[in-house]
Amino acid sequence: MTYKKERLKALMNDPHEVKPDNQNGRRSFFKKAGIGGLSLAALTAAPIEDVLAESAKNVNRSSAPSDLKITDMRIAEVSDVMFRTPIVKLYTNQGIVGYGDVRDGAAKEYALFLKSRILGENPCNVERLFKIIEQFGGHARQGGGVCGVEMALWDLAGKAYGVPVYQMLGGKYRDRVRVYCDTTTSSDPVEYAKRMQERIDKGYTALKMDIGINLIRDIPGAVINNAGGKFDPYKYEYRKYNLTQHPFTRIQVTDKGIDKLMEFLDVMRSQIGYEIPMGTDHWGHFGVNEAIKLARAAEKYNLAYMEDLIPWHYMEQWKEISMSTTTPTQTGEDIYTLKRGFKQLIDMRAVDIVHPDPNTSGGILETKRIGDYASENGVGFMHHHASGPVSFLGCVHSAAATENFMWLEHHAVDKADWEKLVTGFDGPIVENGYVKVPEKPGIGVEYDDEMLKKYLVKGEKLFAPTPEWDNIRAWDRTWS
Repeated sequence: MTYKKERLKALMNDPHEVKPDNQNGRRSFFKKAGIGGLSLAALTAAPIEDVLAESAKNVNRSSAPSDLKITDMRIAEVSDVMFRTPIVKLYTNQGIVGYGDVRDGAAKEYALFLKSRILGENPCNVERLFKIIEQFGGHARQGGGVCGVEMALWDLAGKAYGVPVYQMLGGKYRDRVRVYCDTTTSSDPVEYAKRMQERIDKGYTALKMDIGINLIRDIPGAVINNAGGKFDPYKYEYRKYNLTQHPFTRIQVTDKGIDKLMEFLDVMRSQIGYEIPMGTDHWGHFGVNEAIKLARAAEKYNLAYMEDLIPWHYMEQWKEISMSTTTPTQTGEDIYTLKRGFKQLIDMRAVDIVHPDPNTSGGILETKRIGDYASENGVGFMHHHASGPVSFLGCVHSAAATENFMWLEHHAVDKADWEKLVTGFDGPIVENGYVKVPEKPGIGVEYDDEMLKKYLVKGEKLFAPTPEWDNIRAWDRTWS
């Protein structure tokens, strides 16, 4: 035993020292031990250097996590293959890089503004860095920079330690995550239903359709105070309909309008049946009374949810809607962090389902916390998503690590090149309505530069240097 301890000490002092005679012995030893790994008996009888080599054969030597430092942040902004999305790339002193997506439609500056706060920091300290940059995020797209950086930090940490992100969140509850997909709209109910069926034929097991007053605005007598109608109320307004919050449009949907909207649901259910869950979104900008009328009318069609009937922050009004119908209610894609909105929404039981977008809600870990809190309070939990494949898979990791998770949104079903933007995933990302949880280190994929170049926003460059964001003179403390 003393001899073995001395040999181990020598090997640890000079790990590169390998004598020729030991090389031959080791090859012979592993050949005898078998390809499938060493048995306990084989390890007990083996020379100590062979034991050490076998035990450490799967250790990631490409990174020294405790010495890892962020050295740069660069951006590539893409569109067409998805909604316009700035992609974050973090560089390190050890050659590994991490990726994240700023939320679709957000400004790249939301992420670049954070660069000076994280340069020189160890990306493995994800929560610590999140607490440094959290104050610079906000609701909706304003949370996109913080979330994109947070996901890139997890990607780096996973790569540094050689484990998938979900494992650093405590492990997984499922091997595959169920997704739901949107469907392109049509003013013809029959055509719309056919498009829904096509999604099912592709293997999807949960659907969502955008249905609202935009489909009936040209039908006489369907909508009162209609924007763009005969008596357009926005003719002399500085703000337009789409920037007017729901309670203030004073739009009303008549019985005729409700019947027309329900026709879409009736034809849809006749086509796809009642076995598959189906949600709805984009009903239009109108107040609580109209929302209640529509939710009650839709009850017989057993919708999975009605999403964003009014803005999320009108929580008392949301509770009134939820208490007035058996149709499940849902909101949350524009809320930033648990403490800034989700906690109150859940505590009030204002809606039946919360629906954070990890590109706004605070990133991978914060979204898991939201899901855990929702579960503790008996509220359903889903993910909204409409950005790139890296953050989509970041959502998959978060969803896999959250016990009571429903479905993840897939917004790029009809974009063939969307999955081709990344490499490293074995097979198609979405298959038969599910995503296999990645097992590779980090988020599990890398962006493909050549594919990104194909979809770069005009005038933008691929991960160009950003030295102008390296240093910002600021005193960020928010207390005295």
